[in-house]
Amino acid sequence: MASKKIWKKILFYLGIALICFFMATPVYILFRISFSIPEEVLTQHPKFLITNFTFKHWDQVLKSGNLWPPLRKSLLVATFTMLSSLVIAVPACYAISRLNKRLKYIIVLSLFFTRMFPNVGIALPISVVFLKWNLLDTHLGLVLAHLIEQLPFICWILVSTFETIPFDLEEAAMIDGAGRLQTLASVILPVAAPGIAVSAMLTWLNSWNEFTYALYLSLSTRTLPLQIYYYVSRGGFFQQAAYSTILAVPVLILTLVLQRFIRGEYLKGAVKG
Repeated sequence: MASKKIWKKILFYLGIALICFFMATPVYILFRISFSIPEEVLTQHPKFLITNFTFKHWDQVLKSGNLWPPLRKSLLVATFTMLSSLVIAVPACYAISRLNKRLKYIIVLSLFFTRMFPNVGIALPISVVFLKWNLLDTHLGLVLAHLIEQLPFICWILVSTFETIPFDLEEAAMIDGAGRLQTLASVILPVAAPGIAVSAMLTWLNSWNEFTYALYLSLSTRTLPLQIYYYVSRGGFFQQAAYSTILAVPVLILTLVLQRFIRGEYLKGAVKG
């Protein structure tokens, strides 16, 4: 019996290791190409490991003057999209979660209905409207366009998050004299921190990688995904690999920063019988 449990654990961790390996391999290949000489890549049987490091491709990217403006724009747009979506969605989703089931279902379904339209179909009308409002090729215009896509998505996560929080917590706080806003800030939000962290992370990642709206609304300064597409269309895949590696670095940093909030023990002991 003990040996069977040991084998189950071995197979479980082996499966996790294989999944991590297959997920990390594409990132490693990008990293490898960005630091490899052409002779190691442009061959019928390229090696998996890097044998000859070169910083030539990174040096070209860093000195080209085409990295920092797209990187700055992508960082600002993704960060402000995440913050704006949280400011709008957190109180709204908390209110929706406390409605009766039928009304709540209608509202959530209506939000999902807005996601049935493809981005390509609404990007052009949005760009025409933003041209009239002088929001074309601005950070604010791109943030507003990203909110159209991200708000229904983040609401789906947050409504489900607030639904899992017992109403007894609010009643106990109100009995102690806390108001509605104080209860939300000091009781509900700390308990909902894992769901808020997940929604913030996914919203930031979706905005960071967004391509369609950026293509229509960015004229003078590209975002980083557009800059990568520029090198893809030119066939410069060594520079493309360097840009793609840079694109992945903020994702890793954000994941490491927010992962401490993504825990499942927040509700343990919150309500005592």
